[in-house]
Amino acid sequence: MTAHLDTFARDNLPPRAQWPDFLFELPELNYPSRMNCVVELLDRWVAAGHGDRPCLVSPAETLTYAQLCERVNRMANVLTHVLGMLPGHRVLLRGPNNPMMVAAYLAVIKAGGVAVATMPLLRAKEIAYPIGKAKIRLALCDHRLAEEMEKARALAPDLERIVHWGGGGADTLDALMAPPGYDTFIPCDTASDDVCLIAFTSGTTGEPKGTMHFHRDMLATCDSYGRHVLRAEARDRFIGSPPLAFTFGLGGLVLFPLRVGAATVLVEKASPDDLLAAIEKFGATIAFTAPTAYRAMLAKLAERDISSLRKCVSAGEALPKATFEAWLAATGIKILDGIGATEMLHIFIGSPEEQIRAGATGKAVPGYEARVVDADGKALPSNTIGHLAVRGPTGCRYLADGRQRHYVRDGWNITGDTYLMDADGYFWYQARSDDMIVSSGYNIAGPEVEAALLEHPAVAECGVVGAPDEERGQIVKAYVVLHPGYSGDPAVTKTLQEHVKAAIAPYKYPRTIEYVTQLPRTQTGKLQRFELRRMAVDTASHKLAS
Repeated sequence: MTAHLDTFARDNLPPRAQWPDFLFELPELNYPSRMNCVVELLDRWVAAGHGDRPCLVSPAETLTYAQLCERVNRMANVLTHVLGMLPGHRVLLRGPNNPMMVAAYLAVIKAGGVAVATMPLLRAKEIAYPIGKAKIRLALCDHRLAEEMEKARALAPDLERIVHWGGGGADTLDALMAPPGYDTFIPCDTASDDVCLIAFTSGTTGEPKGTMHFHRDMLATCDSYGRHVLRAEARDRFIGSPPLAFTFGLGGLVLFPLRVGAATVLVEKASPDDLLAAIEKFGATIAFTAPTAYRAMLAKLAERDISSLRKCVSAGEALPKATFEAWLAATGIKILDGIGATEMLHIFIGSPEEQIRAGATGKAVPGYEARVVDADGKALPSNTIGHLAVRGPTGCRYLADGRQRHYVRDGWNITGDTYLMDADGYFWYQARSDDMIVSSGYNIAGPEVEAALLEHPAVAECGVVGAPDEERGQIVKAYVVLHPGYSGDPAVTKTLQEHVKAAIAPYKYPRTIEYVTQLPRTQTGKLQRFELRRMAVDTASHKLAS
């Protein structure tokens, strides 16, 4: 029986017939019917006498497991007793990678709520979308992100209250957490299949999909990938660049370390230079970042002592064999490549160090099954290119979204990636099956960038695709048809780029704009993005040749 008094999340799960098959064959994946995952991730370490272990390390503060537990308890008391959050309520979280953001995640879930985190770089319109889709009444936000949050309030009538942390003031979250007696909190008696997280995808059509995850899912990714591939220990210190609003970041910087009683280093700025400096300063042992960051760090390794590192994890885009080999030669560390999905919560294909094959993503993680299928879902023979299909202890459950039928077919999750599987069960990435642009580990939807460009009066038509780029893997490239009276000069290019940065998250802006007189279209007027991608590849190849 659900603990949710507000049953919105459960009521908006897909029909059971549209769920993927779930596998719980590993004994460690058999969870009790009643379980609050925060108790397993945090409280149990304090109860076992390990409260003095370092848990969250940041430039501003370090929290032990006991100190984080108290902060989570205080926040949970504020949520329930002051802000009126009921079990099942969705709470929007906005903040950089810091201890307060982690505490907010855990407090919402411990109190029986559903956490919905958003990336710090998002603009008001992008923030308003999940608020409306998930019917969110309450937001917790870092005070430094207040401007866009307040703008989003005007676009999101469901949002009733925003509470900021930091910055001082009697009405801040910090002040509300101060009363005596708030240091203890009885965890909500949630069911293991109560929704505790709605993670929104970047979206391929400009409308992100809300992926719904249970309390058991949060542990399942730790007890499959974390336990059998990553194999972290309590002595480890995790570090990484992905935002906590990405499930890649949530898993790598919160779930995996807390599951084994380890510490995590949280840095708000995590450029390759920042990451190298933090690894050296804090003695990090396990790093999570994108292939582009590993490539960028290679040139700077001589300037830093990163001898503490013992494991490196890559995801978000394909790991080039050349990057793997260069990193191995420079550090002696084999990068653990992997593919995950917001729908699956985290990595489901990836191999431990002794099983790695350079250039391959790896094998199916223990607890998961994967195969390559044709357009009809039929399994293909080895060494045949097709669509990746996977199932395991986690899987796709979209929030009130008809696209569920496309992602889940015959019990399998169809991820939208094109792969081949060799005779030994290793999966080799080929390409994305959709129009998603993956740049420096960020998923960027071309149609969303097109929509932003089309809001500018100079733009008559446009098409946006990913163009090959050595540094970022791909960059956003726009093909633009201008209205009469405008010329495609550098000044107009700069104006359009700044326009996009102001409309949507800045990292999504087109780094290259090519002006054309017409766009390739079908006879029915549909934009042929595949033709634009071919043009982008040809241009990139020509530049390399010259």
